[in-house]
Amino acid sequence: MEIVKENRNISASPHVRDKMTTDKIMYIVFAALLPAMVFGVYNFGVHALLVVIVTTASAVLWEALIEKLLHKPITIKDGSAAVTGLLLALNLPPMIPLWIGILGSAFAIIVVKQLFGGLGQNFMNPALGARCFLLLSFTGPMTYFIYDGVTGATPLAELKAGQTVDTMSMLIGTIRGTIGETSVIAIMIGAIILLLTGVIDLRIPGTYIVTFVIFVTLFGGHGFDPQYITAHLCGGGLMLGAWFMATDYVTSPITKKGQYVYGACLGILTGLFRLFGGSAEGVSYAIIISNLLVPLIEKVTLPKPFGKGGEK
Repeated sequence: MEIVKENRNISASPHVRDKMTTDKIMYIVFAALLPAMVFGVYNFGVHALLVVIVTTASAVLWEALIEKLLHKPITIKDGSAAVTGLLLALNLPPMIPLWIGILGSAFAIIVVKQLFGGLGQNFMNPALGARCFLLLSFTGPMTYFIYDGVTGATPLAELKAGQTVDTMSMLIGTIRGTIGETSVIAIMIGAIILLLTGVIDLRIPGTYIVTFVIFVTLFGGHGFDPQYITAHLCGGGLMLGAWFMATDYVTSPITKKGQYVYGACLGILTGLFRLFGGSAEGVSYAIIISNLLVPLIEKVTLPKPFGKGGEK
């Protein structure tokens, strides 16, 4: 009798099939970021558009180059590099020198993503890792904000200094800030796209926002002041971070309980940085620190199996 040997991939059940591929998810996320990008370009002008184009394109080129040098399959068609580049661009000031965007995309793709194994292996969000790298390396350009020809502090910094802010302008987005963080309306249009297509759900962003509101109410010194809370929610990168970066599949927990814990950590850390830190912002650092806590969160919240050695 002839024995036929076949190579088979054996993995643990359950075996789930889903029409939602990695490529499709990335294209949907990219499309969902377009409202914030379009408003940012409209709000800040031609240079903001150049920052978006150069940073996004360079991220794709860096990915193709490093994969070629490492003799790995070229994966730029999956859209992940383009999403990383666009997210980084939306987290940059509108008048940032273009070479800084190129350097940031190199750090995001080469250091944070590819040196740790590529898509699915990075331990923190590449775009936020690059933003924090740029903040530490080029603090001046990264904190230079201009709107309508006038430079100055962002509304969030003014709020921290005890000044009054226009919450309606913060909601619409006609304020100083990074290219993609100013308009809550544009961000929420993208968030709705992600929710309706099933790319994300409410567990992480919902827990994040609710926890942050509770923290600000308890420790902000204003009690439950709707205007003060709204200003904090609309200011800085909280909404962009909550819906587009905290929900990153690779760097967020896979367990449902873990996602609630993760969201709570994000809310508490953001509140700590904003209210008690030296900077008015804190979303980027809160998300990165929470990314590092994900393995521990998953270990604690992983469901125990039934049967021998498990729950009975």
